[in-house]
Amino acid sequence: MDKKNFGFYYGIILAAVGLGVFYRIPQVMLQVETIEFFRQKLFLLRLCFYVLGGLLILAGGIRIYKNYK
Repeated sequence: MDKKNFGFYYGIILAAVGLGVFYRIPQVMLQVETIEFFRQKLFLLRLCFYVLGGLLILAGGIRIYKNYK
């Protein structure tokens, strides 16, 4: 497998992991709400998870675009 194919498939994996983060956020937040330390910080924590998912999807999209070109 050459380097170009590796970058393309790596981009697909990054985008899939980003979508997985978006899928899991509601389920994980229910578990996090039970931890007393995070009860006051739920908005910030949810924001961080969504930003992480968005950055993963963006990075995957950039890799796919650059290798598809």
